[in-house]
Amino acid sequence: MATVLAIETSCDETGVAIVKNRKVLSNVVASQIAIHHPYGGVVPEVASRHHLEMVNSVLDQALDTAGLDWSAIDGVAATCAPGLVGALLTGITAAKTLALVQNKPFLGIHHLEGHIYASYLTETTLQPPFLCLLVSGGHTSLIHVKDCGVYHTLGHTVDDAAGEAFDKVARLLNLGYPGGPIIDQLASQGNPKAFTLPEGKISLPNGGYHPYHSSFSGLKTAVLRLVQTLQKENDNPLPVADIAASFQETVAKSLTKRVIACAVDFGLDTIAVGGGVAANSGLRNYLQEAAKLHNLRVLFPPLKYCTDNAAMIACAASDHLNQGHLSPLTLGAQSRMSLEEVMQLYQQ
Repeated sequence: MATVLAIETSCDETGVAIVKNRKVLSNVVASQIAIHHPYGGVVPEVASRHHLEMVNSVLDQALDTAGLDWSAIDGVAATCAPGLVGALLTGITAAKTLALVQNKPFLGIHHLEGHIYASYLTETTLQPPFLCLLVSGGHTSLIHVKDCGVYHTLGHTVDDAAGEAFDKVARLLNLGYPGGPIIDQLASQGNPKAFTLPEGKISLPNGGYHPYHSSFSGLKTAVLRLVQTLQKENDNPLPVADIAASFQETVAKSLTKRVIACAVDFGLDTIAVGGGVAANSGLRNYLQEAAKLHNLRVLFPPLKYCTDNAAMIACAASDHLNQGHLSPLTLGAQSRMSLEEVMQLYQQ
């Protein structure tokens, strides 16, 4: 099995990892949360500059932790899509340079494929086919994983992603950034039945609702109206914990209903969950309980592999390299790219 060094700079985390045979030899992440906190979100130009400042030191740490020299590395990978173009270019340029200097193959990796591969790090014997629920700040998708590089998206959000909704609701409640972990913590102190909030449903042209698509913009608006109503009706402090708990339960129930229906309909007995929202305790609890009722297996990555990291990118690159997939050095960064287009990253 190939040993791959990978660089992840798609957004606001500078990550370098080395993975061999789905075993993590090192995984170093330089977080930018404190840097972007005053702005209430990621500032692309600031993120790119910080990646440039940190990538060399993170690279050195990853090699030192793994205890390897370049003779043990079989390939160099970097996230190339989707993401912030300036941030992506920092990682891609560093990886291409290393590949040229060290005479190693280069592989560009799709960021969402990396989140799928976080489950391979959790369960090293995992094999397709299975269903992946990918929930992050930018994506909420149900993906039929058929093989390495072969994916079919069965459901997606038509507006806000789940993680984006968490951040926006946290902003409405003046909780700070990033919103997901803060709401999760507050929800444990609140009553999830305190307020009834709408579960987004996507109407079909011929009637009924799409069973796998999601919508969170209406839920976000409902929280805004709830806050405005509570502020008008009384002078007491907002029941922030109850609002957070009610919001989180609505999201968890909505996602759980869709992923279980999708797994059952397509005869897939394993559900892998990836992305930052996979760390949410409400989602974990609801989905695990529902899966038991349907005799389904659910895989949640450890928290360190839910958020952006280079280990998941290296794991995906290792599989591609084992199958002889190589990327041209002319490969660039793309802000948008569907999972179905993954194989376009490699020379045919």
